Amino acid sequence: MVSFLYLIPISVLLGAGGLCAFIWSLRSGQYQDLEGARYRILGDEDGTPL
Repeated sequence: MVSFLYLIPISVLLGAGGLCAFIWSLRSGQYQDLEGARYRILGDEDGTPL
């Protein structure tokens, strides 16, 4: 029963950290150009083979 007293605050802190990371990614524009990444991977900009 005592272990629940440790696990509940840890899980709340981890959840809050994940929520803060998600909000930061939304505000920094990580999801603005979802179509561009699909086509950028197909382009060959420098002309050198892999």
